[in-house]
Amino acid sequence: MSYPLPGIAELADLPFDEIIDVRSPAEFAEDHLPGALSLPVLSNAERARVGTLYKQEDPFTARKTGAAIIARNIAAHLDSHFAGKARDYCPLIYCWRGGQRSGAMGIILKQVGWRAETLEGGYRSWRRAVVRLLYDTQWAAPVVLLDGNTGTAKTDLLQRIARQGGQVLDLEGLAHHRGSLFGARPGGQPAQKAFESGLAQAITGLDPARPVIVEAESSRVGERNLPPGLWKAMMGAPRIHVQAPLEARAAYLVETYRDIAESADFAARIGRLQPYHSRDTLARWREMHARGDWQTLAGELMREHYDPRYEKQRRRAAGVCEQVIAMADLSPDSREAAAGQSMEMARQLTASAAASGPPASPRRP
Repeated sequence: MSYPLPGIAELADLPFDEIIDVRSPAEFAEDHLPGALSLPVLSNAERARVGTLYKQEDPFTARKTGAAIIARNIAAHLDSHFAGKARDYCPLIYCWRGGQRSGAMGIILKQVGWRAETLEGGYRSWRRAVVRLLYDTQWAAPVVLLDGNTGTAKTDLLQRIARQGGQVLDLEGLAHHRGSLFGARPGGQPAQKAFESGLAQAITGLDPARPVIVEAESSRVGERNLPPGLWKAMMGAPRIHVQAPLEARAAYLVETYRDIAESADFAARIGRLQPYHSRDTLARWREMHARGDWQTLAGELMREHYDPRYEKQRRRAAGVCEQVIAMADLSPDSREAAAGQSMEMARQLTASAAASGPPASPRRP
């Protein structure tokens, strides 16, 4: 008997010692059940070989070849990962759709004497649950946007709000990207499906009766797309506008983005601004970077590139209810106080929006 997938929120409480993904490494890298361990029974190349045999020769030859490869790979896992497992070991195993690959490993582990189960529907059952939540379910919790120009420490404020007991949705953290041209992080972004899996998990943990504070973003964070329901909720959401002096923002950016400023490709990233600025401006910015004058560079990038674009987007959201937090500096104490203010403002904005009815949706940026 296969084990049915529970709700997304209940996944962490499954009565299994481990969740084992036996799909190929490439399939696992694209997305997998949270907490799953990759123990492939076919490598990427082996899966491609079996698939080619299936299409170009016949299914029987493909199954025979695949069975031999799978048996050898399961044997290797028995000699390594499973070697020290106790008699009462109980894993949950899955492949793409709960068929031959997970079934083969499940049969062998059961013959050893372990209480192995296979996931009903395999990975596809998980993917369907994620899609159903993100694309077919109406957004419920009230959203409040944390807005502000580049360098106003919005991501840090979100983290502080969470530590103070507020409810947040960290889209940049889930997308592993700082949300700007210079926002790429080491290791790159997760695949779209993996981003959506993380987002679905985060959403299931939210209390729909409390406001959710989300950093103001476009419909994409780096190369990852937000689901339409969440984006629609963000477009009409009230805003907390965080303000800070340009000099303080520049210093904060240098501290926060130092890894990017020191990266070898920073000058190339500046080149991607060519459609918006003159060659002389880009040359000046490259020179500032080369001599290590990062704070001046950060100040000019904000004043001449980012701030005008933020203001243009903000004008398009005119009419949306907004409150302002003006910080004199970006010291840790100021950020901690601003986080507390944000929580109180979010409660006020949510109560005001509920009392006045649904707001008119602003135009799409």
